[in-house]
Amino acid sequence: MRTLINIFFTTVFVLILSQLLPGVNVPNLMVALLVAVVLGLLNIFVKPLLVLFTLPATIFTLGLFLLVINAVIILLCAELVPGFTVDGFWYALLFSLVLSFCQSLVSGMKKEDKRG
Repeated sequence: MRTLINIFFTTVFVLILSQLLPGVNVPNLMVALLVAVVLGLLNIFVKPLLVLFTLPATIFTLGLFLLVINAVIILLCAELVPGFTVDGFWYALLFSLVLSFCQSLVSGMKKEDKRG
C-alpha cells in the first residue's frame, strides 16, 4: 500500500513540475505514471550500482556527487519513457532536486501522522 501511495505522489509531483519547469515535458497523466514507476525501479536497481562505482568521487565531494547521480537517473528515465523529455543536465538536476524535496515533505508528513 505504501508503494502505491509513493507512486501516486510521485506522479502528481512529476505532473506539477512539468508545468513549472520549462525544460521538462510530460504530456499526460499516463506518461507521468510511467515516469514515477520507472524512476522507482531505476532508484532500486541502477542507483545503488552507480553509487558504488562512483564512491571515490562521492567521498571526495563530500556527497555532492550524489546530485549528479540523481540527474543521470532522470536523464536515463527520459530515454526510457516515451513522451517524457528533459532538455539537458541542468534541468534534470533541478527536476531531481525539487522532486526529492517534495517527496521528503510527503514522507515527513506521513511519519508525523503515525506519531500523532
